[in-house]
Amino acid sequence: QVQLVESGGGLVQAGGSLRVSCAASGSIFAVGVMGWYRQAPGKQRELVASINTGQIPNYADSVKGRFTISRDNAKNTIYLQMNDLKPGDTAVYYCRSLVRSSRYSTNYSEYWGQGTQVTVSS
Repeated sequence: QVQLVESGGGLVQAGGSLRVSCAASGSIFAVGVMGWYRQAPGKQRELVASINTGQIPNYADSVKGRFTISRDNAKNTIYLQMNDLKPGDTAVYYCRSLVRSSRYSTNYSEYWGQGTQVTVSS
């Protein structure tokens, strides 16, 4: 099995910064794309940012220029640095990863973390 453990959420005032982390562990042969999603109350889960094994990022338009995703392949860990936070960024942030667990199969499976709350006060 594979576990994704997130950390670093919390409460911050508008204009402030937070960094969240997500580490994958367990039965891992290779890790593919990793990313952050968020879900606010009453809204659908949406992509915030993702990053592939080549360190190429992809961002939602709403966070471009404010958030930075990075990745440490040796640690199977991604980070999301969030600057200039706005009340609209308030949500539970979830980590998602595609993981290949066996050298004998080329299949990647999808895993999600438990989520970490980010609250931005005005």
